Amino acid sequence: MNIFEKCESNVRSYCRSFPAIFHRAKGSIVYDESGREYIDFFAGAGALNYGHNHDYIKQKVMSYLDADGIAHGLDMYTSAKEKFLAKFHEVVLSPKHLDYRIQFCGPTGTNAVEAALKLARKVKHRPGIFSFMGAYHGMTLGSLSVTANTGIRAGAIGTLNNVTFMPYPYGFMESFDTIKYIESVLNDVSSGIEKPSAIIFETVQAEGGVVVAPIEWMRRLRKLCNENDILLVCDDIQVGCGRTGSFFSFERAGIVPDIVILSKSISGYGFPMSILLIKPELDIWEPGEHNGTFRGNQLAFVGASAALEYRENSNLEQDVKIKELFLKNFLFQKISPISENIAIRGIGMIWGIDLANFGGSALVKKITINCFEKGLIVESAGRNNTVIKLLPPLTIDMPTLKAGCAILETASQESL
Repeated sequence: MNIFEKCESNVRSYCRSFPAIFHRAKGSIVYDESGREYIDFFAGAGALNYGHNHDYIKQKVMSYLDADGIAHGLDMYTSAKEKFLAKFHEVVLSPKHLDYRIQFCGPTGTNAVEAALKLARKVKHRPGIFSFMGAYHGMTLGSLSVTANTGIRAGAIGTLNNVTFMPYPYGFMESFDTIKYIESVLNDVSSGIEKPSAIIFETVQAEGGVVVAPIEWMRRLRKLCNENDILLVCDDIQVGCGRTGSFFSFERAGIVPDIVILSKSISGYGFPMSILLIKPELDIWEPGEHNGTFRGNQLAFVGASAALEYRENSNLEQDVKIKELFLKNFLFQKISPISENIAIRGIGMIWGIDLANFGGSALVKKITINCFEKGLIVESAGRNNTVIKLLPPLTIDMPTLKAGCAILETASQESL
């Protein structure tokens, strides 16, 4: 028995899928202790959009540390936070004509989800929240209450209240008008469901199996919230920060959510950080009403500012579009022809191979294990883990992207 099995909790998960002791990483390559290389199509579950140890971001972080910059600041004013706020407004908010207050919530995405739910209820004075079937928003109790997976909800016995799950346009739910259904629930005095304070949604249900919401559906959802005095909360934790091309994943629909949740790649370097973007009129918090010890992670602010600078001075958004086209062509030309029962879904640099009707979770597991043995890290997602999810760093170079896809193709063929 190794030290991990002896000392670490049974709750550990990713290490069971990728049983190596990793030692270092650079760009889109991870190395284990023996020096073996693995191409990373996982990217820290979306926390490493800029890859591992990005040179520009690393240099800024190391310079800050060398200068003995403040590492922990709670919510006090600091130069690192000042720079991030200014850069975020300059590079992201102002060019997109978005007017949001920024709330620093704590180390991880679920902290920001909790804050969003708490604020929505405070603003609207209603306890209810609408979420969607297939949704994933986090593991703490509030976030878990709006997460749909019954398996991971099971441990929170009797505590996940005041949430109603609505149909998301996927599978059978694509066969009817889901927005009309929500409207009928809200307008029917005998529906048994009270008006919520907010509707929380993902533009792409990543953990739900890479299910991409249609543009018109998102526009109608925004309109429904406007007409019914309901806040629209967009969870952009995994597919924001450029994952779908534009910085925010909702931009393609031309909508503006009332509250936006960002985490994972916002820090640029994998540092813990999460923020809420709040329309100014909704920022009714009392001082200290929602806080957290690690909401002032100064290294995350430095990394985040550097990432925005890099984004500003590079062609990252255009590069994502080029790589999106490559991935789309590869999946439809090399993987989809294996069987007419394979479904391909995705956008930008997040793609899913749905094998629910072709081998199911057993084949997905076989393929992902085979990929790992051949030097590719790729995970499963979706209902019953029947989807292979491709999530490489946005900065991956084309030769490495092609090499990873070649491994995936070979592993898929060998696993049939």
